[in-house]
Amino acid sequence: MSKNVTSITESLVTPILAELNLELVDIEYKKEGPNWFLRVFIDSDSGIDLDDCGTVSERLSEELDRTDPIVEAYFLEVSSPGAERPLKKASDLQKAVGKYIAISTYEPVEGQKGFEGTLHAFDGETLQIEVTIKTRKKVYEIPYKKVANARLAIQF
Repeated sequence: MSKNVTSITESLVTPILAELNLELVDIEYKKEGPNWFLRVFIDSDSGIDLDDCGTVSERLSEELDRTDPIVEAYFLEVSSPGAERPLKKASDLQKAVGKYIAISTYEPVEGQKGFEGTLHAFDGETLQIEVTIKTRKKVYEIPYKKVANARLAIQF
């Protein structure tokens, strides 16, 4: 059911975001305690503000009310993905070249499953990420098909 709700929501929100020149980052529909939450994460190259979230929330709410695809009561939340935005699609990784990111893999690459560093390149099949280990830098080549999760990261 959750997959169906997110795909219906995506089809409803995509034209709204296109009109407002905003980007869909992610949609999640899940139960937390006794309540269901439909969360829509949006962004743009120039960032988003509270007005953007409010506009999308209002227009999406109207579409959800009109089509009524969700049977149970739920809370709709529209927000920014935050500073550590998930990188869900190949196009997200292309945009992240040159940025500091965190990656976890399904299986070990050179003996490890977690990497944090600067994404130097992504050709659609392989990511090149430069990781600093103590005082030395090492570039790892990670097959895209092995990436479980990727997100922007804050460098300390």
